[in-house]
Amino acid sequence: MPHQLPFTALLNKLFAAPALALLNALGIHPHSPAAPISNMVAMEILVFLVMVVFFILVRATLSVEKPGAIQHTAEFFDGFIKNQSHELIGHGYEPFTSFLVPLGIFILLCNLLGVIPGFEAPTADPSVPLGCAILSFFYYHMHGIRHHGFGYVKQFLGPVWWLAPLMLVIEVASHLARVMSLTIRLFANMFAGDMVTLGFFSLVPIGVPIVFLLLHIGVSVIQTFIFVLLSTVYLAGAVEEAH
Repeated sequence: MPHQLPFTALLNKLFAAPALALLNALGIHPHSPAAPISNMVAMEILVFLVMVVFFILVRATLSVEKPGAIQHTAEFFDGFIKNQSHELIGHGYEPFTSFLVPLGIFILLCNLLGVIPGFEAPTADPSVPLGCAILSFFYYHMHGIRHHGFGYVKQFLGPVWWLAPLMLVIEVASHLARVMSLTIRLFANMFAGDMVTLGFFSLVPIGVPIVFLLLHIGVSVIQTFIFVLLSTVYLAGAVEEAH
């Protein structure tokens, strides 16, 4: 039986049978059939549930005259992403906010979850940053194709026709490297932060680890900002008009 966090154990107790049936239907065979839901998946589910509750509360408590703390928090996230998108993408940035805001909140909550005792940051597992990076990759390419049509391919061919085959190979490799870059940067920082915090907690359980917890929070915020910033930059490049 693998090590289970309390929330993971609860999910496996309630949903082990349907989760196992789903995984078997997909051809996936977990190492422990009694606990098919891993800690990483459980933490992602928890973050998803927190986001659902957050957005429900925001919608239920909207007020022009007396906005509450939850509304101010939501408006801060929304305004920050909108300002950044407006600066990088320019005119027509509005439709992308509905993707970038939830992406940023999801990554931030995943990062900060590792600070709470009894929980782990799912972004400290490489599959979660990889999933976010792949999602961002397909999203900006989808909008690039939607915005330019077949002309989007011209961005991969360069300005000189006889160098087009070489440029195509270079551009494809460059875009695939973006997925690797987003994944490794987020995963490495969160994994290292978790290891440093756990190491100092085991050595000096009082006082000193607080500094590293604050550092971990700072790294969590910065890495969320960088991930969303780069996703916005890639999106801006995909939908920009040719000059």
